[in-house]
Amino acid sequence: MIVLYFTATGNNLYVAKRIGGNLYSIPQAIKDENYTFSDDKIGFVFPIYGWAGPAYIENFLRKVKLESNYIFAVMSYGMIDGGAASHIQDIAKQSGITFSYINTIRMVDNYLPRFRMEEQIKNEPKKQIENHLDKIISDINSSKKWIVKDSFIDKFMTGCSLKMGWFRGEGVSKLFTVQDTCNKCATCVRVCPMDNVQVQGGKPEFGGNCISCLACIQNCPQSAIRVKGEKSKARFRNQFVTLKEIIAANE
Repeated sequence: MIVLYFTATGNNLYVAKRIGGNLYSIPQAIKDENYTFSDDKIGFVFPIYGWAGPAYIENFLRKVKLESNYIFAVMSYGMIDGGAASHIQDIAKQSGITFSYINTIRMVDNYLPRFRMEEQIKNEPKKQIENHLDKIISDINSSKKWIVKDSFIDKFMTGCSLKMGWFRGEGVSKLFTVQDTCNKCATCVRVCPMDNVQVQGGKPEFGGNCISCLACIQNCPQSAIRVKGEKSKARFRNQFVTLKEIIAANE
């Protein structure tokens, strides 16, 4: 089994690790120009952005070539998953990919302009992540064929998000500021999946390829990077994933 994943704060890497198999970082696959995969089962694990699959993942799906009898996707979200399953199915079909299984799992949402990290972390046990993940893993191991159903409202929300272009433009890096606590460690450079950050003698500088994953902000050891409108100064990384693992996935 091959599991292709995208992670910024460790949530989706944790899910991928729990599912098991041979794990491949999608950012690394893109940088290596590796778009062909073959195995008995092939899965995708990634976050939902704005009730839809991220444009970053959408672009990957348009290029990837898969040989497998069982293709699945597991998508994490913080509050509402919207019609993300239908959106990903539509994109996949355009590339000749047919999903056997799609499910979503509610986890800590890391989008600082909307959520307070303290509350997200405090309420994490209420999301019963392990119970839901155990069910997903059981489904995949048994090759269950099932796709989460999206209601009309779900699809409408996602359609509005796509029409408005949320998370599909230049990202939120234009809203970043860097405080004097920055020690130029360049962790932000190493965790960025888009190679969008540079540190050249001074504070980090952000380019125009931001995809709003917030890996740079959430993983900054000094909490020196701030984003306009953030709800709290607290930061988050999945407790079962190390910074070293996130760097290895995105560098």
